[in-house]
Amino acid sequence: MPVETVDRLGQELDAEARRVRADVDSFFAKLLAPPGDTREKLFEAMRHAAIGGGKRLRPLLTIAASRLFAIDRNRALRVGCAIEAIHVYSLIHDDLPCMDDADLRRGKATVHTAFGEAEAVLAGDSLHALAFEILADPETNSDPWVRCELVLELARAAGPSGMAGGQMMDIAGEGAELDLAAITRLQQLKTGALIEYAVEAASIMAKLPPEARRPYRGYARNIGLAFQIADDLIDHSGDATAAGKPTGRDASAGKATFVSLLGEERARQQAGFLVTQAIEHLSGHASEADLLRAIAHFAIERDH
Repeated sequence: MPVETVDRLGQELDAEARRVRADVDSFFAKLLAPPGDTREKLFEAMRHAAIGGGKRLRPLLTIAASRLFAIDRNRALRVGCAIEAIHVYSLIHDDLPCMDDADLRRGKATVHTAFGEAEAVLAGDSLHALAFEILADPETNSDPWVRCELVLELARAAGPSGMAGGQMMDIAGEGAELDLAAITRLQQLKTGALIEYAVEAASIMAKLPPEARRPYRGYARNIGLAFQIADDLIDHSGDATAAGKPTGRDASAGKATFVSLLGEERARQQAGFLVTQAIEHLSGHASEADLLRAIAHFAIERDH
């Protein structure tokens, strides 16, 4: 790809990523306005977790994929915010003392550290419920069948067949001798399921039949794994300040990762191969897929 094309795509991605971050923050700020009653602390905890910080990769992917089918951006943003609500809830719960026991997330205190454990559990529970409330709202899509499928597929991506199941596999794998196939399967569920849904959601809104969604699932699956390898590399040798969270936790916990199995150099090569494959899945599209192509490059060229 010519240098000028890479530069143009990078500039386009930076501009859209800034816009998405601002739009997601604005959405949650309005949706989670303080209620003025004894639920105040709960709403403060939810706002603390949902507003500010984070790459907003999942809503960015949904909006980028929606360009392929000329889907209304505001509707795509609502779906992206529903996915982000699930992602944020998972981070709140992951940080709890019973899980990773983390003090820092996205460059600020974790929710249980700032508000208390009970408040953190309730904030996560509430964001989980909020995601499905957003998807079920006719403002997200006027077609009830589309809304039903959006809800169904997000439930699958977030539950035991997706993110939560992957987290359980991660817990069970601490200190175990996992091979590359096991790590790949674990991360396809824990991290990849929501990323795959973020792209497929656009196909659902476009009413594509399941067989027509294969290229977009392939793109998302490759990006999800590349993104996880990048995360492993950051945890292995990245800067904690840039990452906005402690690094070196995987090694301390005795977790097998792509880096521990492949080594740093081979892990980087594998991530690059996955990005190339992801972009090939978009060969049937012209400039409307440029933002997705830029995201693919971003997946491995980051420090947080």
